[in-house]
Amino acid sequence: MTALTETPTKEDLWDRAGGLSGIGTAVGILTATRVGQLVMIWWLNGGVAEPRSLWERLLIWDAGWFLRVAMDGYPEGYTYGASGQLEGNELAFFPVYPMLIRLGAAIGIDPSVAALTVAWLASVCAAIALHLLGSSLYGKRAGWALVAICCSAPASVVLSMAYSESLFIALVAGMFVAAHRRVWWAAGLLGLLTALSRPTGAAAALGLAVAALLALRRDDRHDGQPTWKPLTAAAVALAGVPLYLGWVAYRVGDLTAWFKIQTAGWGTSFDYGASTGKFLWTTLRSGDGWVPMSVALILLAALAAAGVALAGRPWLPIAVYGVVAMILVYGQAGFYHSKPRLLLPVLLTLLPAVVAAARARPRVAVLSITAWALFGLWYGAYLVTVWPYTL
Repeated sequence: MTALTETPTKEDLWDRAGGLSGIGTAVGILTATRVGQLVMIWWLNGGVAEPRSLWERLLIWDAGWFLRVAMDGYPEGYTYGASGQLEGNELAFFPVYPMLIRLGAAIGIDPSVAALTVAWLASVCAAIALHLLGSSLYGKRAGWALVAICCSAPASVVLSMAYSESLFIALVAGMFVAAHRRVWWAAGLLGLLTALSRPTGAAAALGLAVAALLALRRDDRHDGQPTWKPLTAAAVALAGVPLYLGWVAYRVGDLTAWFKIQTAGWGTSFDYGASTGKFLWTTLRSGDGWVPMSVALILLAALAAAGVALAGRPWLPIAVYGVVAMILVYGQAGFYHSKPRLLLPVLLTLLPAVVAAARARPRVAVLSITAWALFGLWYGAYLVTVWPYTL
């Protein structure tokens, strides 16, 4: 990987992305991964003791929380169990995805159908945005490789589920495309929506702020845009996560309400990586379950991939976003088996494989990505059918 030293024109970027045909190929790659994974879920579902329908598999776990937010709104305050202990509730979930579900329900679509429709449409947008981002940074083949590698990663099953990852990836990739092309109004809007979609949106907003600062430092501001545009875009995006956390605090009457709800419901708290380190140490030393072992290896591989990516000097906003997002994932306590899903939108970890695929001979690249996809798609299908715990 090489650092970007100049910003191509919009026409250059469109040519590098392959125009409409390139976007069509990206959507075709996404479709192949989604259909392939649905087939794997159907196949694995027939071998479990208590099979569920494919539809039910796509609407489990966090999907129920998003649907309750969409249809019933947020609670007025804390939720307590029968014995008086604090429990997690819907306030832990950021609003953009459930708002889109609610919009679909408002026009007469069944809420469950709306939830999956939004997720699937967002997956298409994510594929397009990933292709444009990869093409903008490294060329057309890299754009296709980024789509294929991201959409067939071990936790990519959530792109077909009523989860917010597909929407988040679409927004964060679109934000970086807009920032790289210096379309600041779009970058700011997408950055705000990203920050209101998931807590990791704070890392994305920092990445956009770096892009804005880089734009201000350039001596060849050939586009003639005033300096307030990138600064405004960054400020709008940076406001997103504090805005939602502040609203939760106001609604509950406690400044730390969102954090307490997260800890009570899912054991999520920032412990500077102590829990992750303990999990890796225990699992690699004496673990006997293959899912914990595979998660440990995924976490280590992602760290190594991020190191390789940083050594290649990627575009600084992507690097900053990726590093901060990984600190948030590795630094927090919580369900260890959810961490591969949380790492899915961290684009930095995918860059070494993307660049290698773009430089390899087409046959080698296709065979390598196919092997990756077969494992990744099966792994995700296994987690939502055979593995009994939340993803």
